[in-house]
Amino acid sequence: MARLQAMLGRKPVVAVPARRIVWRRYAKEGLKYLLAVAGVLVAVTPYLYMVLHSLAPWNEVNRRFIPTELTLRSYEWLLQGSRTVAPKPWLRALLNSAIVTAGSTFLMVVCGLVVGYALSRLRFRGQQTVYNIILFQMFYPAIVLLVPTFLIVRALGLYDTYWGMIVPKAVSLWAIFMFTSFFKSIPQDIIDAARIDGLSELGIVFRIALPMSIPITTVITLFLFMERWSELLWDLIIVQDENLMTLNVLIATMSGPYGNYPGGLYAASVILTLPILILFLIFSKYFRQGFQLVLK
Repeated sequence: MARLQAMLGRKPVVAVPARRIVWRRYAKEGLKYLLAVAGVLVAVTPYLYMVLHSLAPWNEVNRRFIPTELTLRSYEWLLQGSRTVAPKPWLRALLNSAIVTAGSTFLMVVCGLVVGYALSRLRFRGQQTVYNIILFQMFYPAIVLLVPTFLIVRALGLYDTYWGMIVPKAVSLWAIFMFTSFFKSIPQDIIDAARIDGLSELGIVFRIALPMSIPITTVITLFLFMERWSELLWDLIIVQDENLMTLNVLIATMSGPYGNYPGGLYAASVILTLPILILFLIFSKYFRQGFQLVLK
């Protein structure tokens, strides 16, 4: 064989030992796991640092990565205050965040469902124009509309109210775009059969399209919930009453005496992130399924 290859002007093929092939495979797999572990550590370390220092003694906060002991003093101080610092309404702020986020997310999902179905399954004049405007608006800086929106909300008498925080955030163009793209993949025969059975268009949305889109709806809902939960700028300018402030706003206003106690800031930040973590753990199954649909 080697003589024939030499006559043909080819280099002889050298057989690679099987052991070397196995070691190369193990090396590649090991490198993948090493990179994955490194990525997880980079993502988790800030949150771990925050949790540890919310439980650390005050004389060790920001001085040792791993405290020598754990204590709930920061949480007690956060909720009860001290002789020099009056307690803030943290539990009320947590409730306000839940009310505002749940209301806005519900409206964004319902609006996304209805508008997405209309743009993907109904035929009306100017349909493509509306869709193009939505695409353009997605890339338009939202900060430009901040002042006009504030003036409109104040003129409507919604300043310093729950509705002032909920209504301006009731529409998500991203949700409309995602639902429109998904509903286009539903076979038209299913929609036609539902219409023959006498279902209205809204009935088709909530009894046919919504059950078929549970995974993608879960992903959209979680992303919208996280986005609204972490909102700061709008809530900061639309609410002045401390009893209506969300948790983000209350943390942002922790200046003066509160700013001298980083342990309390860490404790408040942990409380802020807990609902997102709990929701992700509960709906992780649908989250993975929905992400697979998005990637397809």
